[in-house]
Amino acid sequence: MKTVGYLKALGVVVAMVAACNVYAQASDAATAAPSTAANVKAGKRANHELGRKVRAALTKTQGLDVSNIAVRARGGAVTLTGSVPSQGQVDAAGEAAKGVAGVSSVSNKLTVVQQ
Repeated sequence: MKTVGYLKALGVVVAMVAACNVYAQASDAATAAPSTAANVKAGKRANHELGRKVRAALTKTQGLDVSNIAVRARGGAVTLTGSVPSQGQVDAAGEAAKGVAGVSSVSNKLTVVQQ
């Protein structure tokens, strides 16, 4: 009978140790997640800020109609989409975007639409 009691007590101790180890692993995973979320937020914030800088540069460009131009920035790569009235404005928009600090490449997908 004493052996059965010892085995029950040993089983309870083993279960408690296993439960503590599982909790510790879950805690480590939970602390890693906010760091990743913070990195994602910082990346989105940087992309948004770069997009704002490019839009500002386009707005300051003389002779460029920015009313139908959309700007998307992602990791330094900028994509311009939309339409402008002439090919000269397509080229001007691309050059203005390339001149912004932080822009590594420009994908100019602007189209010419006669108004």
